[in-house]
Amino acid sequence: MPSKHSKSLLDLFPPITPYSSGYIAVDDIHNLYWEQCGNPDGVPIILLHGGPGAGASAVHRRFFDPEHYRIIIFDQRGAGRSTPRGCITNNTAILLTQDIEILRKHLSVNAWHIFGGSWGSTLALHYALQHKERCTSLILRGIFLCEQSEIDWFLYGMQTIFPEAWEHFSNFIDPSERDDLLAAYYKRLTNDNDKETQMEAAVHWSLYECACSSLMPNYETITTDEQKNHALALARIEAHYFTNEVINTKNSMFNKIKDLRSIPTTIIQGRYDAICPIKTAKKLHQLWPEADYIVVPDAGHSALDAPLRSGLIQATQTAKTIKE
Repeated sequence: MPSKHSKSLLDLFPPITPYSSGYIAVDDIHNLYWEQCGNPDGVPIILLHGGPGAGASAVHRRFFDPEHYRIIIFDQRGAGRSTPRGCITNNTAILLTQDIEILRKHLSVNAWHIFGGSWGSTLALHYALQHKERCTSLILRGIFLCEQSEIDWFLYGMQTIFPEAWEHFSNFIDPSERDDLLAAYYKRLTNDNDKETQMEAAVHWSLYECACSSLMPNYETITTDEQKNHALALARIEAHYFTNEVINTKNSMFNKIKDLRSIPTTIIQGRYDAICPIKTAKKLHQLWPEADYIVVPDAGHSALDAPLRSGLIQATQTAKTIKE
């Protein structure tokens, strides 16, 4: 049975600014933005953002007690403040996993808590499988394993719950191409010779995802240049991963969980997560019974849904008791 969660909602910690930040070159193309906040002598915790390609933002700093934690946040290849933005060359899960190790060594961290949601949970598991000894604990939200069934759900299944958003998403594509929405979007998102169509595709993709992320539909608008550039990076990189980085059943991370069961872990899942349905989180917990499994009954996918946000903060508070 899922663990019970507190009825009193915890709020985000107050806004903070980094005490250090910079860029690190991980190859001849990519420079990753990183920052540190909170207590320089505190317990290291790293946030792995979602997407892939979504990037991190100032609000992500606020899930962690700044007096206790040395909060480390970075933007993955092509995402957020990392450059070149939206770049899908040399952008793979293997390389992103290596980047985390490069950053750990650069910042002289021995071991750290790993906090990742959605694609961030995928990347956290990739990293833990390669560097178990560096993981003090895992806090995983909205479990996603980048398998074909999950991608098919994103492209077609979500219309069951959000038919209006899906209609807007699918109607952008010519009827003759709608039997393979991913290929149609990928073609447009990677066509640098037609910038107008490329950006329109990115906006349609991003609005679709945004509308389906919260418990209540969130029909945002994308109007500023910054919003459009964010949408383009997100859509390009997600379409790239969904096309080229699908994990087949033989290599499923479900088959490798036995190697991680000694790591203190919390799995937090919104009951009505339409982006990453709960069945994946439930299966993960069945294979990992030692993990604390928290189902938030009144939340969707977004970490900022108040009940889910509270559960994540509670998990970071609980992790204070785990010894490095």
